[in-house]
Amino acid sequence: MTDLELMRLATEARKASYSPYSGFKVGAALLGKSGKVYTGCNVENAAYTPTNCAERTAFFKAVSEGEKEFTAIAIVGGKGEKPADFCAPCGICRQVMAEFCDGDFRILLGNMDNIRVHTLTELLPYSFGKSDVE
Repeated sequence: MTDLELMRLATEARKASYSPYSGFKVGAALLGKSGKVYTGCNVENAAYTPTNCAERTAFFKAVSEGEKEFTAIAIVGGKGEKPADFCAPCGICRQVMAEFCDGDFRILLGNMDNIRVHTLTELLPYSFGKSDVE
């Protein structure tokens, strides 16, 4: 799976976004080590705190289907129909990534015209994880 293909799947997932309050639509495509891709979109709620991000939707879908090892995620987001140039995952999503991924996990941000690639360690330095609890 190429980075561009993963970004295209995230762009497609963004179309399913339920974001009537913010208008900020996000799609994610998560690549499992098995080669299977799990997509997700953000789902807002009038009470705000029950809102779930696209990234977590993809992770929870994957885990609920038995996959727990991942190599990359593509994230596309922005207001309206055109994705922004850059949409970084929130802190909660980064923490969920840290639960299942090593520091070299690849995070692709951008859109079909511009892709930035970061590692989880770059976006979540000094993370709290399993080793801290043991």
